[in-house]
Order: sequence, then C-alpha cells, then structure tokens
Amino acid sequence: MKQKGFVSEFNDVWMLDGMRTPMVDYCGALGHVSPTDMGIKAARAVLAKAGVPPEHIESVIAGNMAPGDFDQFMLPRHIGLYAGVPVDVPAIMVQRICGTGFELFRQAGEQIQSGAAGVALVVGTESMTRNPIAAFDHRTGFKLGAPVGFKDFMWEALIDPAPGINMIQTAENLAEQYGITRAEVDAFASSSFAKAVAAQERGFHSGEIIPVVTEKFELPGYASRGIRLQSKVTEVALDTHARVSPVEVLAKLRPVYEGGVQTGGNSAALVDAAAASIVASGNYVRAQAKKPLARLVAAAAVGVPPEIMGIGPAPAIRLLLARTGLKLDDIGCFEINEAQGAQTLAVAKELGLDMTKLNVNGGAIALGHPLAATGVRLTVTLARQMQASGVRYGISSACVGGGQGMALLLENPRHT
Repeated sequence: MKQKGFVSEFNDVWMLDGMRTPMVDYCGALGHVSPTDMGIKAARAVLAKAGVPPEHIESVIAGNMAPGDFDQFMLPRHIGLYAGVPVDVPAIMVQRICGTGFELFRQAGEQIQSGAAGVALVVGTESMTRNPIAAFDHRTGFKLGAPVGFKDFMWEALIDPAPGINMIQTAENLAEQYGITRAEVDAFASSSFAKAVAAQERGFHSGEIIPVVTEKFELPGYASRGIRLQSKVTEVALDTHARVSPVEVLAKLRPVYEGGVQTGGNSAALVDAAAASIVASGNYVRAQAKKPLARLVAAAAVGVPPEIMGIGPAPAIRLLLARTGLKLDDIGCFEINEAQGAQTLAVAKELGLDMTKLNVNGGAIALGHPLAATGVRLTVTLARQMQASGVRYGISSACVGGGQGMALLLENPRHT
C-alpha cells in the first residue's frame, strides 16, 4: 500500500542563512522575555548576517505554540514590523507543535515556488517559562463550591487525551516495542551532552547564536518593545543546558515512571529560545550575488499512531527519500529532534541509521527543545554542519505530538 502523507518539492529555493538566540534553561535569564521579542531579536540578527535589507522581505512566516503574553495574536506581525520589514508585507502564524519550524520552511518554499514571494523571513520562537497557568471553563463565572480549574498549560499540553497518555509514555511504548533499555537511553543522552559540550568548546554553536542583551526595539510611530534580562545578567551568549553528564550520573536519576527508561536527564531540556532564517528564490540569490547556506529540496509530513508518536521521523524520512529518489546512504548528516532518548533511538533502529551521522553537535537532550523554534534550529545547524563536513545531502526531522512526523531535505551548494 502506498504510504500516505505529503511531500512538497522545490526546484530553486534557497536558505540564505540562519541565526538564533542562545537556548536558555527554563526560568533562567530569558524567563521574562516575550516570545515576540525573542523572535524580533533572531529576525534582526539573521537579516544582518545574511546582508538582506528588511525591505527585501516579501513574506513573514512565524511560529509559536504556547502564548507567552496577551499579544500572541500579533506575534508574526510584530516580529516583521519591529525587524524593519515594510508595513505592507503580510505575516502569518504557523503551528504544527514540534514540527512547526519545519512547517515554516515548507510554507516559505511553497510561497517562493509559486511566485507569491521572492524572499521570506521565517521565525520560530518559544518561551517554555512563560507557558501560562490557564483556565478554560470560567467564562460563565465561578459556581459556589465548584473547583477552580486553573492548570499548568505546559504540563497539560503534554497529555494526548485520545490514547490517554502523555509524551513520556509514548516514548516508553517505543522502548518496549523496540527493546530499548534504560542503559541504552542513558548512554545516548550522555553522548548527546558530550557532543554538545565539545561543539560549544570548539565554537561551532557560536556561529549561529546572536548574544542577547537588555535592549529596546524601536518602531517609529509605535510603542517600544524590548528585552530585559533577569537579575544581574548583562548578556547571554551560550546555550545554558549543555554540561558534562557521565552515564554513571544519569543512571542515578529516577525514571518518570516506575520501571521505565525515561528520566529528566535523558529527555529534552526545557528552554526558551528563538531561531530565524531567510528563504529566497534562485532569482533573488543570483541577482544579489548571494552565497546561500543550503538549497531547500523537499519537505515531508506524515501521520503515525498517537500512542507511538515519537516514531514519526522514520516514515517522514522514508517518504522524503522515496519521492526524491535518494537512498539513506546518500544522506551525510541527520538532525533528528531528541524529544526523548528512547524515541530517538527507536527512530534510529527503525531506519538503521549510522549513528555517527546523527546529531553530531548534540541534540535536544543537551541543548533543549523550544517547540516552535526547534525545527528552525535543527535545520540551520544541519546546513552549517553539512558545509563543515562537506556532505551533499542532509535531513532534519522531528516527531510531532498527536502522532505526526516531519522531515526536511537540504542540499549543500558547496559540495564538490
């Protein structure tokens, strides 16, 4: 039976560059910064790095999952305006949970392929800290003696009510299905931390990070916005979660569920961050004599059973390869989101991945998973690593809560 899902293919669509904020631990220095302002910071940074005047942008595509303030509805619009994009350029919000960042690239590619836009600014931004404590059933008032139903939005959002389990339990299901042990998951997590620390020490991550400081964002004729760092912090320039984490230390952590394999140490870190990229047509690239970071070849999205949602990258990658005529061995680098250690290992086992090609600079266990920003971060990191290692093709991918998977195929324009 033909695999269901869809693939968007692109002929002459390019990623010019990408930048992001540091990924900062939950309740850390970025804890009181609006996701809109983190997005503005990343957008301004990528425009400057790519040498693209804001007035050249013809579409703003932004992603954010949990509202970080009451003006979330205006988030895409404000990111564009405060980044200097002309007032007549439209903006749109995109949401596909953990696949949001990939969806941003897919929609940008389709806009450019169709001729709707020549240059698009894509921004994924997420404040995990500012996930609200929310209530959805009090609009009609509080009844005498009735429970006051305020709940933690982030915690409740981890639960999929269809199968009646949370995201950690979906990883436990995969661990059981694929025979993955706690020792394997801890070893994978320790390796993720070690690779992230090594990449940080040699300055790899610094090539995509814009340091964040307390500052104002001015827009003539409109209210000022800005960033205010917490406490006495004057600058954040590095990802804060990466640290040496020996297997022996990780093994001492209690599992989330008795007898399970997932712990707080081998699951994705909670962080606040934003990431941005510029996607452009080949005509723009040639007219402006740009040297793009990568060619956007194709994007795939699939559905999988909600109770094993973490396997999503496997069929998404298979569909992507089938439609583009490539084989797994043709792919030189993979960036697959480490939502949970067992989930990523299940994907690797299902595909038969060469682990030396996977997340070579560390993954979300060590660096963090800021939902809507993750796909942009993974794809920018992938493109930079492809150039560093000289490979031709690379794939970035993630599972998606509710039972989906997304994958993006890039080509290195400097490959010889």
